[in-house]
Amino acid sequence: MDKVPRWRVIEVIPREDYTLLLTFADGKKGVYDFKPNLQYPVYRRQKDIAFFMQAKALYSSVVWPDDTDIDPEYLYNECKISQ
Repeated sequence: MDKVPRWRVIEVIPREDYTLLLTFADGKKGVYDFKPNLQYPVYRRQKDIAFFMQAKALYSSVVWPDDTDIDPEYLYNECKISQ
């Protein structure tokens, strides 16, 4: 049986302050501040909070309706552990 990578995103809850509450395959939960990403052209649509709020866990990462995503290993390493 294949081992699931620990950094696989299994749940995401987008929040109106442009943060993402993430749950990973190994049980780690954390918050990722997405705001710095808004400066990059690839994430221009996420500036619209209604669009940002459509984030979902798909393909082991966080994905939006326009198929933009974020590397899940990066998210795992950069998120702040939540209590």
